[in-house]
Amino acid sequence: MTAPTRPLQGILWMMATGLCFIAVTAVVKHAGQDLPAAEAAFLRYLLGLVFLIPFMRHLRAARIGARDLGLFAGRGVAHTIAVMLWFYAMTQIPIAEVTAMNYLNPVYVTLGAAVFLGERLALRRILAVLAALCGVVVILRPGFREVETGHVAMLVTAALFGASYLFAKPLSDRHSAPVVVAMLSITVTVGLAPFAWAVWVTPTGVDLAWMFLVAAFAQAGHYAMTRAFASAPISVTQPVTFLQMVWAVLLGWAVFAEPPDAFVILGAAIIIASVSFIAWREARLKRGMTPNYVATKH
Repeated sequence: MTAPTRPLQGILWMMATGLCFIAVTAVVKHAGQDLPAAEAAFLRYLLGLVFLIPFMRHLRAARIGARDLGLFAGRGVAHTIAVMLWFYAMTQIPIAEVTAMNYLNPVYVTLGAAVFLGERLALRRILAVLAALCGVVVILRPGFREVETGHVAMLVTAALFGASYLFAKPLSDRHSAPVVVAMLSITVTVGLAPFAWAVWVTPTGVDLAWMFLVAAFAQAGHYAMTRAFASAPISVTQPVTFLQMVWAVLLGWAVFAEPPDAFVILGAAIIIASVSFIAWREARLKRGMTPNYVATKH
């Protein structure tokens, strides 16, 4: 029997998800300036391991073959590099630009699913992808302003988070969510360790507190997102994720003195429209390869 849907609860849970992820962004923007990006990312994941304690029994009971170990490792590598670049981008460019470019994840997944998983790429989806890329051009405006290293980092970040999803898709078919989540956290923590060691700066107690807060908000965001998906269909909850762009603009303006940029907002609107079309087509076709939501992966 299908569980009853509760649209209002789903919307409220997804709003809570967005607020948690924006809180992650705000804390990293505020506190991440004092530590190298690799170290800040490592501390976020290391301190976040405490939230995996309830998952340990699932992990001990899991039977993971050599093939899946390779997939978990590959996902860990992609996610490790993506997280470092995301932390770096947060210290270099405005919050609104980071948030807008993060919406590219499903676009990269669409391309990756066609190239690596043999998914057919219809003309309408190709046009949606091209429109999203036009949105990126509107945001970056190459030739009219300097494209900073933070922008390049976010382009690569979105692609690597997309790769992480493609690794996760077959793993999620064979393993429970607690196992997939726990393995990601463990592999990323291990992957970040040598990069953090190479640039290590002794963190203060305040630094550790901020990074633990990042981990707590991220964990709360993923929990709220899970509750949202359990309460209502993706078609109900997905549009709410785009409120993150509104909150990012307001937060950057009110707290970090980053005035709204009309081109960034326009570019984000183009990307959001493209992602929404891709999600709508996936819901119609019920193929399930391309993700029907946009979620922060840090």
